[in-house]
Amino acid sequence: MAGLKRAISKALGVRGEFWQPTFFDHILRSDESYSEKWEYVCQNPVRAGLVKQSEDWKYQGEVVLIDRA
Repeated sequence: MAGLKRAISKALGVRGEFWQPTFFDHILRSDESYSEKWEYVCQNPVRAGLVKQSEDWKYQGEVVLIDRA
């Protein structure tokens, strides 16, 4: 991961702190949890001030239904 971060930073011409230093994972145990986390991710561009509404973010993915069968 460090090499990828370094290469992307170099390509973007970014110096200093750019990347979040740590991360955490979270197991999605239910459809409700999945929906909550998806909504959180969709709101990231809004929180960052990149768009006014999450629907305006053109790089947004789509919700995939989890088949529990």
